This record gives sequence, structure tokens and C-alpha cells, in this order.
Amino acid sequence: MTRIHPILKGRGTNKAPANRYAPTHVEDADDGWWQEACPDTLATVVTTEATKSALSWNRSPDLPFDRSLNPYRGCEHGCIYCYARPSHAYWDLSPGIDFETRLIARSGLVERLREELCKPGYQCQSINLSGNTDCYQPIEARYGTTRALLELLLECRHPVTIVTKSSLILRDLDLLKEMAQHRLVRVFISLTSLDRELKRHLEPRAASPEARLKVISSLSQAGIPVGTLLAPMIPGLTDHEMERLLEAARNAGALSASWMLLRLPLEVAPLFEDWLADHYPERAAKVMSLIRQCRGGSDYDSRFGHRMRGEGVFAELLSQRFHKACRRLGLNERRDEQQLNTTDFRPPHPQGELF
Repeated sequence: MTRIHPILKGRGTNKAPANRYAPTHVEDADDGWWQEACPDTLATVVTTEATKSALSWNRSPDLPFDRSLNPYRGCEHGCIYCYARPSHAYWDLSPGIDFETRLIARSGLVERLREELCKPGYQCQSINLSGNTDCYQPIEARYGTTRALLELLLECRHPVTIVTKSSLILRDLDLLKEMAQHRLVRVFISLTSLDRELKRHLEPRAASPEARLKVISSLSQAGIPVGTLLAPMIPGLTDHEMERLLEAARNAGALSASWMLLRLPLEVAPLFEDWLADHYPERAAKVMSLIRQCRGGSDYDSRFGHRMRGEGVFAELLSQRFHKACRRLGLNERRDEQQLNTTDFRPPHPQGELF
């Protein structure tokens, strides 16, 4: 694995694992010749991509949705654990530092979605924003694609769920309030740790824990159904915070909660293990041991029914702790009131009409 910088301020990794699809791999090597010092910062570069199709479809039994929208590729938040990192290899980019510094904004996404909602036979079910990126990452302030998508979905009375760890979502409070009045939106704020120092290394450009709790409070006070997603729970590093995270979210106004065990597919496993060695060397061996105990002895288990929760004694203990805390805190009790409305959907144009 290539280390391209000794330290990068505000980034999740300083490494660039090779693109697994490339026919050749190149690695940096010190040949003893003089070279300029590497900078300790790296600017974000955004390119655009013309959108060919808007909705991404899945048949995973582990997910509560079958379609999602991703306004961007890559994510500037730089979360070292992000399971979406390997997808950057599809665009001949590294799942390491490229994933958080070389982003792709999808142009024409709103227009493509408008067309797809009008296709004959389209059946309305909730769309998830987003599956492979954070739709409110910093570049959304510049491009505004997420807001434009919400405007279209409100116009069509199409329900949507949103998962984010950004306070930028409050910019769209006006749209979200109106959608909530029609039961068209639910928001989930991702919480990982209340430890600001740990968060700074783990999720360098995401909102602080305090900011995320404030977002939950603001959404709740505005009448927008909001829950929390404890993702990921990292054995030996963040799992001891589970009950405190749930209580903090409930006190801020969250109605529901879910959790997900750390996932380390493909290039994410070596990236995360190197990150542990760099930032928490005294815990690295224990953390990886616990992860492998939850994954049948491997770094990851991609099987449906196992990848989100894991297996074994430690994973079962996490599950029991979660459900016990939710019962004590009154979370996940009002599921009927949180069902989204799919009956008022009206396509932008009659389905099948050319426009």
C-alpha cells in the first residue's frame, strides 16, 4: 500500500491502495535522491459526470429500501471506516485518499430522476438518500443537488429517507418541514462517538458530536421524524459508548434508533488496520481480534444476514445491549406513526408521456 504523504491534516487516510481493476500497479519507493517535502494538506478536487441513470436498485434483504440516490461519488468527510470506499476503484481512483479528495458531482441527476419517475410501471416506494455517499457533505453547499432532488420529490409527493452526519441538512429545514406534513420524509443522523478527539481522527471532516445532536433537536422541534443510526459500532473502540449515544440521541428528540457493526470490505480492511496502528497502536491488536471474532475469524463477512450485525458472543452481546437500552429509553415504540406515505405520489408528467 502506497503512503503518499507522512501526515495529512483533516483527512482520514494518507494512503492510496492500488486500484484493484488496473492491469499494473505502481508503488512509491525511496531511491535516495533528493525530493521536495510533501505538503501536509491536500485540496479537494471536484469533477462532474453526466448522469445516465438516477436511481440505484438493490435486492438486499439487509436493507429497508430497494432504491437510493447518490448525488456525489466519494465523500469529503473522510471517515476511515466507510464501506463505500471500494466503489471509487470503478472510476480508476484509489479507495484511500482519492475517495475523500477526488470527488465526482453528478450533473443532470434531477432531470434523470424526473424521467425515471415517469416511466410506465414505476411503483412508488421510499427512496434513500444516500447509499454510497453523504448527500450533505461539504460540496453540497456549492452544488445544491440534494436540495434540488428534495424539491422534485416534494413536488411529486414521493417519500424519502435521509441518512447524514452533516449539519448542512438544516439549510433545507423549510422543505423538510413541508415534506413531514405530508409524511414524506424521515431523517437518520449517524452517531459514532461522543469523544471529540476520537471523532477528529475517525471522521475528520464530519460534524462534531454536539453539532449532530443539535441537528436531531432542531429537526425534532420542527416536527420532522428523526432517528439515529449508530454506525459503525467498532468493537474495542466505540462499543462502550452505545448506551450513552442512544440516551443522548433520545434526549435530543430521536424517536428511533438502529445500529450497524463495523464493515471492512476489500480495501477498507487494510486502510482501517493501518489507521489503528497510526492513531491507537495500544488498542490495535485487541480491536482487530474482536472484529475477527464477530466475522468468523476474518476481517469481513459479506453474507446477507451477517454483514450488518456479525455473529458470535461479542456481536450477540452488542445486540442485546442495544435492544435493552432502546426499551429503557422508549426508542422504536412509535413505528406506525413513522410510516411514510406512498399513496399521494403523482409523477411530474403522466407515466409514459414523452417530454
